[in-house]
Amino acid sequence: MLQVFCSPSRYTQGKNATEHLGQEMKTLGLQGPALIVAGGSAQRLLEPVWSRTLKEAGIVPHLHAFGGECSKAEIERVKESAVSAGARVLIGAGGGKVLDTTRAAAADLELPIVSCPTVASSDAPCSALSVVYTEDGAFEEYRIYRRNPDLVLVDTQVIAHSPPRLLVAGMGDALATWFEAKTCAEGNVRNMRGGASTRSALALAELCYRTLLEDGFTALLSLKQHSVTPSLERLVEANTLLSGLGFESSGLAAAHAVHNGLTAAPATHHYLHGEKVAFGVLVQLVLEGKPRGLIEEVLRFANEVGLPITLAGVGLANISPDTLNQVASRTCAEGETIHNEPFPVTAPMVADAIRTADATGRNWEP
Repeated sequence: MLQVFCSPSRYTQGKNATEHLGQEMKTLGLQGPALIVAGGSAQRLLEPVWSRTLKEAGIVPHLHAFGGECSKAEIERVKESAVSAGARVLIGAGGGKVLDTTRAAAADLELPIVSCPTVASSDAPCSALSVVYTEDGAFEEYRIYRRNPDLVLVDTQVIAHSPPRLLVAGMGDALATWFEAKTCAEGNVRNMRGGASTRSALALAELCYRTLLEDGFTALLSLKQHSVTPSLERLVEANTLLSGLGFESSGLAAAHAVHNGLTAAPATHHYLHGEKVAFGVLVQLVLEGKPRGLIEEVLRFANEVGLPITLAGVGLANISPDTLNQVASRTCAEGETIHNEPFPVTAPMVADAIRTADATGRNWEP
């Protein structure tokens, strides 16, 4: 099996980076018209800047207001808007679901894609993958594309004014990267691009974890003060670039499968991707029989920044046996990433690990 490492063509990050969007696109040879798929807050905050920077680069912008869910229907609506505008490039601006939707539409239309995350809530911006949900928020499928984004532009001044919960959710998503990457590499499992992991990918995944532990809490304090600091810059890079490269070039395992399983319970739909993934990390560590010291290190970090460590933290305080079985069965569905674990995994094993992870979180004392 060949080793495969993938990444966006260019990653640009810094304070007021949006001012340079047009020039960055021009440098890469990306030409308009451009369709900007934007969440409501992104449009309100950045539309004047987009107009100015794209005009300076000779790129005509058109806007599509994101519908709220990365669903098949919304992907089709974006494609219709792009065709109507005669777009030659798509720009996604907002959170992970906006970027996933834009990436799906661009892939179907064979157009270049620019990711402009306005929050650091997931590792979606750098990947060649979309997580598609039903209209009511249940996980439906992963879509994997031929290429990563042509440009990822991250404006940390914008992120510094985003809700703290979203930054924390990004830490939850990034928390899984090293543990899942290590599991996949040790098992010689194919990564998201169909190849084996490289040492570079593993090193980035481990750096992601270490950055979370070292900078997560301070970065959260900075964001709460709307301040761009070195800690926030490093943490945003970890949530976005290091996690994105680490997961895609190494692979996913139990933590993300548990997230997908949790979406089978409607009570979890109000919780963010990274929040559910964070609990999935604890389930994976229990499932793999990891030592107590490592589990406590993860619990300590999660508690410090405010990530869920119990079922109650993802809306399932009083989970019924039937719901638990549904979650466990969905976690173990055919093709799920939990089957990248180095041993056969069954739904009863997952249910036991979920119960034990929940009890571990409830009984842990800082």
